[in-house]
Amino acid sequence: MKNRLRGTWSLILGASAGMGRSCALELASAGTHIVGVHLDPAAREDAVADLTTQIADRGVQAHFFNDNAANPRVRERLVEEIAKLTGGAGVRVMLHSLAFGSLSRFLPPVEGPPDAEVVTARQMDMTMTVMAHSFVYWVQDLLRAGLLRDGAKVFAMTSAGTSRIAPNYGPVSAAKCALESHVRQLAVEAAPRGVSVNAIRAGITLTDSFLRIPNSGELSERARRAHPHGRLTTPQDVAEAVVLLANAGSSWITGNVIGVDGGEILTV
Repeated sequence: MKNRLRGTWSLILGASAGMGRSCALELASAGTHIVGVHLDPAAREDAVADLTTQIADRGVQAHFFNDNAANPRVRERLVEEIAKLTGGAGVRVMLHSLAFGSLSRFLPPVEGPPDAEVVTARQMDMTMTVMAHSFVYWVQDLLRAGLLRDGAKVFAMTSAGTSRIAPNYGPVSAAKCALESHVRQLAVEAAPRGVSVNAIRAGITLTDSFLRIPNSGELSERARRAHPHGRLTTPQDVAEAVVLLANAGSSWITGNVIGVDGGEILTV
């Protein structure tokens, strides 16, 4: 297959860990320069520096920004930076992999204390903004700047939590539902520009964000036992799928929720 990614640019929001990290490495291996946005404490500086080195070792450029991708002022500044870095060439791939949201119940447990912590309006709004609405705002600003053009591929990371219930997952589930709706709407509106927009629904993957979910160990073990492949999804599985889709010449695969789970949703 022709490599349409070599020499292009990819923007990854949430690039320093988990699926974002693996996608950055796999896209770099395909020859695309990487712009990564992440939000990490100083303790992770060495890990991010190592990732940047690994990307550069693949013969491409790596530019990472430790900033809040959901902040409007940060987004405005970074879009300007991306325009300069790419020389106005635009972004071939945009991946939205922001995984920061509230893991709170909607209601206190029946047998628990009446003042048990439940999600607040501020937490709900933050979760929706970071994990769903910021996807729309980034696409809008990249288009305004002329950085998403014919052939561009835009991806958002979703999960089976849009239709399944897990303890304390309500705010994130709502955000993922909104995200999938945003994908469909953007796919239709971006189609005349030749830009495709899809959601990637990964299977249960042992990322840091998944492990923060209460009872994540029980959830993952149940999935592993029932999985057709006898194992869980890995970030590398997701990265390979993203590169495969990003390399397609056509924009006809758009507006979809694409399962990358090895058949997990069929059995778990």
